[in-house]
Amino acid sequence: MPSNIRRVQITFCLLMMVFLIGPTFAIIPLSFSSASFLSYPLPGFSLQWYEKILQPQPWMNALLNSLIIGLGATAVATVIGTLAALGLTRGHLPARSTILAVVISPMIVPVVISGVGMYFFFAKLGLVASLQGLILAHAVLGVPFVVITVTATLKNFDTNLVRAAASLGASPIHAFRTVTLPLIAPGVVSGALFAFVFSFDEVVVALFISGPGQRTLPRQMFDGLRDNIDPSILAMSTLLVIISIVLMGGGALVQRQAAANRAPAR
Repeated sequence: MPSNIRRVQITFCLLMMVFLIGPTFAIIPLSFSSASFLSYPLPGFSLQWYEKILQPQPWMNALLNSLIIGLGATAVATVIGTLAALGLTRGHLPARSTILAVVISPMIVPVVISGVGMYFFFAKLGLVASLQGLILAHAVLGVPFVVITVTATLKNFDTNLVRAAASLGASPIHAFRTVTLPLIAPGVVSGALFAFVFSFDEVVVALFISGPGQRTLPRQMFDGLRDNIDPSILAMSTLLVIISIVLMGGGALVQRQAAANRAPAR
């Protein structure tokens, strides 16, 4: 009986995995279509759509914008999120739960509401239709990912190590750089990866904040689906799936290595 239950559980999990990720991987064969429009079954095999997305306009420029915005937003979100996590986990902090709820609220609030609010706020600052505006907007949305991962890492952090460093004459900055940061680095890296992937994939806020010169890859794909559907969108989607798998796999390896390093030696 236990073996039958186990078999049913495994089957159910496999079916759920197929249901969740099946549509994502279904686009991969369609990206190799020789047709000039989306069609199934494939009339033939071709790499023409991968050649098309390698052209400077519009795909490579959109990819470059996404990389610049993603890296900039990740850097800002990582610094702010790490500092916020340190402040939320150190000592006695009044209204800690309330502050944490406010910090992670961009993850909870519907992104359309965030986009509208950021548009009106950034318009007054002259940041609409600028790379700086998109970087700041995506950084705000990426901070919760960093806060959550770094906070989880700090829960297992031994504060006695910092006290020991201070007793040996280390300044707070030196103790943070040589003691705290190396131990929480896996959480920081994981949060940065999540923030980058979110920024790289975000389209709603980009529709509000970006202009013609700041067209990101997700916005280019959105406009392509609306105006001109061809398999080049599927080719770029396939590349994005591969990039996401590599980044998430890298994050998982970092977390696993960190867990192995924290495990007590036998």
